[in-house]
Amino acid sequence: MNQTIIDAKTELVSEIAGKFQNAQSSVVVEYRGLSVAEITELRRELRANGVDFKIYKNTLARRACEELGLSELNESLVGPNAIAFSEDAVAPSRVLAKFAKTHEKLVLKAGVVEGKVVGVETIKELSALPNKEGMLSMLLSCLQSPVRSFACAVKAVADQKEENQ
Repeated sequence: MNQTIIDAKTELVSEIAGKFQNAQSSVVVEYRGLSVAEITELRRELRANGVDFKIYKNTLARRACEELGLSELNESLVGPNAIAFSEDAVAPSRVLAKFAKTHEKLVLKAGVVEGKVVGVETIKELSALPNKEGMLSMLLSCLQSPVRSFACAVKAVADQKEENQ
């Protein structure tokens, strides 16, 4: 085999491994049977949510998984697959699961969340969670509640002292 081809494949395996390492979560899907228009629609939704959606040769993706100790993912890397990578742990699961509900031909196969291989059930559970901004706003409201209660109590004490004077 030509050395240039070997170098290109080695570089591609490194790229895939880098994407798996840098992503909070990755999801492997089978897209067999989707039309070009449907794939374009899916790519647009994923891009809007900060998700990188790539199609790689399964053999190269398997090599990258083996390098990273994710060989459990290899059994899912069969057939026409695409992999969604994201720094948001929930975004790929949420977008792909939502799309799969209306497009039966998109099949969720497996994923990697924070360096651990997970099954379809975990991906579906993650898809039910709000995105990062939603989680932050929920946390902020939980943190504000005690402060707000304390401020109301201080104001009530101050008002009572003013009435007594």
